[in-house]
Amino acid sequence: MKDICPTPKAAAAFACLGHPGRLAVFRLLMRFAPQGVRPTEIAAALGVKPNTLSHHLADLTGCGLVTVTRQGRSLFYAVDLHKTEALIGYLALDLGRARPDLLPKALHEKAHLMPDTPFKVLFICSGNSARSIFAEALLRDLGKGRFTAHSAGTRPGTAIHPFVLEVLTRNGHDITGLRAKHLSEFQGPAAPQMDFVFTVCDSAAAEECPPWPGQPITGHWGLPDPVKATGTEAEKALVFAQTYGALRARITAFVALPFDTLDRLALQTRVDAIGATSEGE
Repeated sequence: MKDICPTPKAAAAFACLGHPGRLAVFRLLMRFAPQGVRPTEIAAALGVKPNTLSHHLADLTGCGLVTVTRQGRSLFYAVDLHKTEALIGYLALDLGRARPDLLPKALHEKAHLMPDTPFKVLFICSGNSARSIFAEALLRDLGKGRFTAHSAGTRPGTAIHPFVLEVLTRNGHDITGLRAKHLSEFQGPAAPQMDFVFTVCDSAAAEECPPWPGQPITGHWGLPDPVKATGTEAEKALVFAQTYGALRARITAFVALPFDTLDRLALQTRVDAIGATSEGE
């Protein structure tokens, strides 16, 4: 930790997070970090009334844990990661006196370089019929054996969208074995332990999910749902092709990372930067 939050500011921040509603908002924003979220999306995900949410966001910004920016007509609220780091630093280094026995063992085990490949990667979206399937196929083929790619949905459909199979086939991907899967397949005791977990849609990122075993690096690479595209069949097909292109750009950047020289912190920063790109959106 580079900075430690002063005691008065730490007390104000802990008091703010002590309210269940504000804590729920902060936890949701952390799942999107470092990206921001519109208030309407926060309210919908948490089932909170707009006026109540407005008070929570005002309190969180007031204590410095959350920032707000305007993009066009929309406001976006995001976690201030530097202030959050300072608060955790206070909890661990000042209040906790840096006692290693108070820190989760997983943090010690995962603090150094990533393990040898193949890295196990899971892509999550709501339906597991389009975006996450694209990502699974792309990483499997572009990764050249250095990654084991998986995908799942929080509310998966029964089949992959036909346009997805068409785009993948046209681009030379083998579609054999691709199927829609429920997230629960990757949450049991016998499930493989992931090194990376990415959400590729906002609704999946907003859903409550228990911590992943092994503390994998996580990222939010949200893209609009091509299944919701309207217009002619040709226009809909174009949206699917654009979504494929956006994910291909991100995964190409991901597989090119120098994994053997980056520690977890550096990798998280790179993953966040890839998620902040807007190709195809």
